[in-house]
Amino acid sequence: MIRFFRLALVVLVLCVVALLSALTTMHFAIHGAEVPVPDFRGLTVAEAMRKAAALDLNLSIDNRFYSAEMPSGRVLTQYPASGTVVRREWHVRVTQSLGPQRMAIPNVLGQQERAATISIRRGGLDLGNLAHMPYAGVAAGTVIAQNPAPDAEGVERPTMSLLVADSGGAKTDGMVMPDLTGQMFATAAFAVTHAGLKLAPPLDMAVSIAPVSPAGGTQTPSAPIPVGTVVGQNPAAGHLVDAETPVQLTVAR
Repeated sequence: MIRFFRLALVVLVLCVVALLSALTTMHFAIHGAEVPVPDFRGLTVAEAMRKAAALDLNLSIDNRFYSAEMPSGRVLTQYPASGTVVRREWHVRVTQSLGPQRMAIPNVLGQQERAATISIRRGGLDLGNLAHMPYAGVAAGTVIAQNPAPDAEGVERPTMSLLVADSGGAKTDGMVMPDLTGQMFATAAFAVTHAGLKLAPPLDMAVSIAPVSPAGGTQTPSAPIPVGTVVGQNPAAGHLVDAETPVQLTVAR
């Protein structure tokens, strides 16, 4: 009987040892596949790529922005933030600095949409938001507003947004609400009133770089939004509005 209990005790001890060994192996297997994300900011894109590859991380350029502080070709922001623990082969997104703004913002006001688009692309810029709105006194397809303004300085993004006169005058039974986000408030407000719509008092919104979420999120790095930029609107773009519909714009402050 004593021998039986001794044998059972030995079997129990062996089972406990095997269980602890399995848990230890699993712990190292899981945590051995995790790495802290390094700080890529300030590195050249090539350096960041090599550093990411050495840790089995995938790195891609999500966007490019002008920066007066960061030299051209270097990493400006990243997601996830440095120090975040992720699994190997995790996808890291970075933004690349274009350096200080060097190219002049062209003046495309009064040009036809196609000609303005060509001028923007020839200047090395991308076309951003494109909105159409009935506008009395000018031919359809004419650019009536642009953002950034001609010869603007301190531009963050290498893009230009246009507001283009649509066919039909301001007097209409209804119109499709254009997308005014990305335009400066003064420009968007003037376009709304000129189209015969009611402009409601604007809403202010404090806008800054969004905080980085924990690993596993989908947030991408963002650049600061210039003060005075329309960041929201009600009614939303695409809604049918008329002269009695109040239009409220949300403005970055």
